[in-house]
Amino acid sequence: MGHGTDGGIPTVADTPAVDLIARTMHALSTPSRLHLLLRLRAEPRTVGELVGDVGMEQSAVSHQLRVLRHLGLVVGERDGRQIRYRLHDDHVAQLLDEAVFHVEHLAGRGDGPD
Repeated sequence: MGHGTDGGIPTVADTPAVDLIARTMHALSTPSRLHLLLRLRAEPRTVGELVGDVGMEQSAVSHQLRVLRHLGLVVGERDGRQIRYRLHDDHVAQLLDEAVFHVEHLAGRGDGPD
């Protein structure tokens, strides 16, 4: 599963780690950020490309990417005069995949969210 786990439930006793987990989960609960992350899950994109993909204003996309970058969910790499954003690593992709799988699983059972 994750680094240093044997498939059991990881234990995180210190408050800073719990706070960071909560901030990360909160970031994933915002539809606009989730749209961006799912788009970046498919392929790296520039801010301009993301604006067209998700239908948000450039300033809103830039702001959301700053939040996601600060939380370690995305990284930006210079590509000429632009910055191309991508998911930070496979852990972020796995987190998104698990969320999608969970929703699809619930929908298949007929007990998805109302």
